[in-house]
Amino acid sequence: MPEFNQSRGRIVQIIFALVFLVIIGQLINLQIFSAKYKLAAENNAVFRKVIYPDRGIIFDRKRKAILENINSFDLMVTPSETKGIDTFALCALLNIDTAEYRKRIHELIFKNGYVKTSVFEALLGPEMYARLNENIYKFPGFSLYERSVRNYPYHAAGHVLGYIAEVDTGFLRRHGDEGYQMGDYTGFTGLERTYEKVLMGQRGIQNFIRDNKSRIQGAYENGAYDTPAIAGRNIHLSLDIELQKMGEELMQNKVGSIVAIDPRTGGVLCMVSAPTYDPNYLTGNQRKKHFGELLLDPRKPFNNRGLSTYYSPGSTFKTVSGIIGLTEGVIDERTTVVCPGYFTGCGTGKPKCLDKGVFRFKEAVAHSDNSYFSTVFKRLLDQPRYHGADSSLTVFNSYASTFGMGQKLGIDLPSEKKGNLPTSAYYRKIFGPKWYSCNIISNAIGQGELLTTLTQLANVMSIIANKGWYYTPHLVDSIEGGDEYNMLDPYQIKHRVDHRIPDTVYAAVHEGMQAVVDYGTAARSKIPGIVMCGKTGTVENSAKVNGRMEKQQDHSFFGGFAPRDNPRIAIAVICENAGQGAWAAAPIASLMVEKYLRDSIVGPERNAMYEEFKKKEIIPLYMRMEIQKQDSARHARQIKQMQEKIEKGEPDSTETEEFIPLYNEPPPTNNKPAPKRKTVISAVLPDERKSKKPNGRA
Repeated sequence: MPEFNQSRGRIVQIIFALVFLVIIGQLINLQIFSAKYKLAAENNAVFRKVIYPDRGIIFDRKRKAILENINSFDLMVTPSETKGIDTFALCALLNIDTAEYRKRIHELIFKNGYVKTSVFEALLGPEMYARLNENIYKFPGFSLYERSVRNYPYHAAGHVLGYIAEVDTGFLRRHGDEGYQMGDYTGFTGLERTYEKVLMGQRGIQNFIRDNKSRIQGAYENGAYDTPAIAGRNIHLSLDIELQKMGEELMQNKVGSIVAIDPRTGGVLCMVSAPTYDPNYLTGNQRKKHFGELLLDPRKPFNNRGLSTYYSPGSTFKTVSGIIGLTEGVIDERTTVVCPGYFTGCGTGKPKCLDKGVFRFKEAVAHSDNSYFSTVFKRLLDQPRYHGADSSLTVFNSYASTFGMGQKLGIDLPSEKKGNLPTSAYYRKIFGPKWYSCNIISNAIGQGELLTTLTQLANVMSIIANKGWYYTPHLVDSIEGGDEYNMLDPYQIKHRVDHRIPDTVYAAVHEGMQAVVDYGTAARSKIPGIVMCGKTGTVENSAKVNGRMEKQQDHSFFGGFAPRDNPRIAIAVICENAGQGAWAAAPIASLMVEKYLRDSIVGPERNAMYEEFKKKEIIPLYMRMEIQKQDSARHARQIKQMQEKIEKGEPDSTETEEFIPLYNEPPPTNNKPAPKRKTVISAVLPDERKSKKPNGRA
């Protein structure tokens, strides 16, 4: 029995010894091998500061920085650590009242939770930062974070460059596995969004020792546990910022777009959408002030009309139908068509023509003869070998689709639309199984159900310039440090359009397009010393006025390239409600081409044209009336706010903000009273428009 007790005692001793050794081992591990637990244990004395990286800089084709960073500071708060602070003193420093303080804290807790650090006051001014930096130790839970803010030094290219904004809980749910946290910013539109992975960089961490008053005393463990922030990588564009700025100047007080491409590379030289906005309005504190105004503006400045608005291409499409007609052999360069002032082939007298006479292919292109190209289209669809219009249209579309029509091109910008290339199946639903070429004759002159984006039209001009090949349009030429995500690979592939089209067909189309500018519909836009090829276009549009559809001024189109030999620029222009293509779109395109090729506008006549179109105002009726309606409502709100302030004994009327209307209607030019205006109830925008009857203009 004593021996048994002795054995049991030894077992107990061994167990205690083992437990003691385990405890000692864990203590050694905590103190020596796992210093990260030491950091956690000292968390009350250690302040962890997130270091946000600078986003990558964006350069234009001439290495000019067009999107850069400027330094600023945010006041951050962790609500769980703010107990017992002197809110009156903090509010005095921030120039807010305690009600505003409580409101912000409650909103942040609701949005981000009680323990997460959030932005309390963003982008502090220099004086505010100095005051807070001197007193921040008095307010536990509050800290100052340095952050870079985006800056657009040229105040241009907002639709292309895009903007960044702080992520919210919805974004984090959708992108939870991508490493984002509250307080991070991400690209929401434009190149900022497409190239987010390249531009964003990587957060860093700095650890500091704090005293019992939350004052920073120095780096924790000499920075042994810090991780540096890694800046985002810079990207270089094909875009020419000076050309972009000139395009935005020419399109101010107008609605439309300009897209120019280098046909040798597919690089986008400019993408203007009007109306536009200063992209600096969407940075920092400016965003809070301007975002709502821009969103509600009836001119829709956020809409990239070069990429996401549908337009009927009008007579610019005659270049494509001409190529198909020549390739299919239904015409040749010597084929003549008699035009008595309208197309006779369908017995309707439509479409009408600007000129009467006998036209061969070159002159038909030069004078944009509707009768000639309606004849071409009808012959294409009535070819006996295809056994009817239904099958013939499928063949026609097989050509048109290789020019990028009816599909997304794959440009490196979000929100690209694919346009509409109407199919035989679509027309069978409308006309039944048996339908005829005359049912869709308006497509012959680029109207009807055919819809394109301006980027697609510019790409068509690039293909014609190159006689049948192109690179996918893109904006980014290179990424500093390499393209590890292979984002640029699609833009290195050379695409060839339909192999059935011989070079002789492109040469014939080049002849006609040069004649357009030399002596045809765009003769006013001829550039001395530069051989430009082009095609004008005119497109009907309507708006609903007082409950009924009423015809508005036509849209002005132009597409072309220059010089004819070894082309360096392909361009497409749309100026809404500006009339015939020769009236606005063609002159604007010629000025852009000259600026790019010569870097300046040469001669008094050309400079006079530049000044003319820079000052010209072409605001569509429906849009002008909507702007005036919004101005009236905004003015009424300001008057009401002023009256409320006066009643409360706050600043009088002399201290209220000046009312600046979105649109100033010019006064009548004579002594007669101004005509009574119609009220626009709604409008049919280009991408909502259904098939229209051709108007016989080019």
